[in-house]
Amino acid sequence: MKKYQDYKAKRMKQSPEFWNGYGKRFQVFKLGILLKQARQVAGLTQEQIADKLSLSKSLISRMENDAPDVRLTHLERFAETLGKKLYVVLD
Repeated sequence: MKKYQDYKAKRMKQSPEFWNGYGKRFQVFKLGILLKQARQVAGLTQEQIADKLSLSKSLISRMENDAPDVRLTHLERFAETLGKKLYVVLD
């Protein structure tokens, strides 16, 4: 972790504008990774889970890759389809 901290500090000095809003973008990225991993562990393709949810494959792709405005109902159905539970925490 120390290497990452050093790298981040160095990059912040080089391009501070990149790091504006980084925390929020990282959370969106992390959510997408979790969705993709859960789908893959379940052995489903994007197309298969899209069919099960009656959603488009492109929406599933956006959820997994770059959608900062994913609907909570889609997340709940995604989790339920995979036999998972979705927890939302307000801190």
